[in-house]
Amino acid sequence: MDAKVIIPFGWMSKDAKLILAARTLRTFAYGFLSVVLAIYLKLIGFNELDIGLILTATLLNSVMFTLVASFYADNMGRRKMLIVYATLMSISGVIFFATNNYMALITAAFIGTVNVIGTETGAFLSIEQAILPQTIIDTTKRNSVYAIYNMVGTFAMSAGILLSGLPQIFVQQYGLNQIEAIKPLFALYSIIGLVVMGIYFLISNKVEVNSRNNTNNNTANISEPLKRTLSPKSKEIIGKLSGLFAVDSFAGGFVVQSIVSFWFFTKFGADLTTLSYIFSIAGVLTAFSFLVAAKIADRVGLVNTMVFTHIPSNILLILVAFAPTLPLAVGFYLARMAPVTNGCTYKAIVYSLSS
Repeated sequence: MDAKVIIPFGWMSKDAKLILAARTLRTFAYGFLSVVLAIYLKLIGFNELDIGLILTATLLNSVMFTLVASFYADNMGRRKMLIVYATLMSISGVIFFATNNYMALITAAFIGTVNVIGTETGAFLSIEQAILPQTIIDTTKRNSVYAIYNMVGTFAMSAGILLSGLPQIFVQQYGLNQIEAIKPLFALYSIIGLVVMGIYFLISNKVEVNSRNNTNNNTANISEPLKRTLSPKSKEIIGKLSGLFAVDSFAGGFVVQSIVSFWFFTKFGADLTTLSYIFSIAGVLTAFSFLVAAKIADRVGLVNTMVFTHIPSNILLILVAFAPTLPLAVGFYLARMAPVTNGCTYKAIVYSLSS
């Protein structure tokens, strides 16, 4: 009797695996850039206000590009929009590598989907997570696919963070100054953007809204975008979650990873190698938390998972601010990253309501 062949992740389509590959590469690049960006800007002579404005531009990019994706991705084409964003990602890396001009860097930060938070936000995320439910064969795996999507991204970001320690090695081994040692990372960021763009070209048209509509209804007009409707109850829940997420994100803007990295660098004198270890370990802890989140959410619900893990996380973050030494601050920070994070549950709730 022939043994049954088990295909790993056989419940995922090729498109799902391509999206996971793109996310892995993209978040790898975000990892090292989130640690070195603010420090690099300080080294080339910008003051804290200038640095804050550039970091703010990266966050505005997330808001603006997500809005554009929300209104136009389904009509323009999800795959096309992902390709455009990956192209802009590559261009921004070139600008950061080539010039120290402040206005050019502001522009690069605004157009380039540069991530400084430590967990990905922005247009890539919203488009890919909208696509994911269409790419799984077993619909009972929805929580699992979101958990895997977040987990692989966070592991990749942790690996990228480790790479942020490479400039310190260049300084010690080859006598480069810190600015020269960091610049190659911007070139690498640009190259990764090009590779991600290539992956998006391989994704099929099945990820498009019109394609799904045509599959479900053979008489549907493929040129007519799918019009989704939400029940009044779903609209109310999404409205409340949006308000909650807005407040949470506003507060989170004060402690994005680039700022925490900059704070450890300036207050405690931590070098890039030390910072790479700190944030890489934090990323690994967060990655495992996504798998735990999926299991807990299946048992107690998405909202309960979100609420009861968010409270201890924020208490630990407060303790980080008052820690008198680097080891104590790092200990609180890593403990804060260890609890099950709630970012994936925010999104999973919304897509559960709208898919």
